[in-house]
Amino acid sequence: MANISIHHHASELPLQGTFTAYRELFALWRRRAEARRELATLDLRTIRDLGLDLGQIRFEANKPFWRT
Repeated sequence: MANISIHHHASELPLQGTFTAYRELFALWRRRAEARRELATLDLRTIRDLGLDLGQIRFEANKPFWRT
């Protein structure tokens, strides 16, 4: 009878953390892009209610998703 077992090499374990980090980074970028698209759709009244001006909204909405 053959005895079969699966072993994970220690060198593979850091890759799990790397993939998790990339997945979290991509999720953050997606949230930023969505938030900036939503900012771009705000009307002037809402912008004023937030205590901001149109220039601030445009500046934030035009930032690339990878920038904080």
